[in-house]
Amino acid sequence: MTNQKHQLICEKGHIFYKSSTCKTCPICAQQDKPQNGFLSQISSPARRALLSQGIDTLESLSNFSEKEILQFHGIGKTSIPMLKNILKASNLDFKKS
Repeated sequence: MTNQKHQLICEKGHIFYKSSTCKTCPICAQQDKPQNGFLSQISSPARRALLSQGIDTLESLSNFSEKEILQFHGIGKTSIPMLKNILKASNLDFKKS
């Protein structure tokens, strides 16, 4: 069974192909990727998940527990160790449950 890719066009006119129902334009996602800061170090789905919750600083990230962060769509188990290391480098940690 193969996933058939469908051609999509984003609101900026980029043409891309997806086999999933996700309509996020990979071209726009790459262009929107920050050049520095902790959000530049994580995947696009994880970045979108955090930003959708208003998390755009390490301080705001440290106000959440690991369990809470894992509930966000776009955050997977592989994101947590990366986020934990980023927090640790700034002498921060997730909120204790």
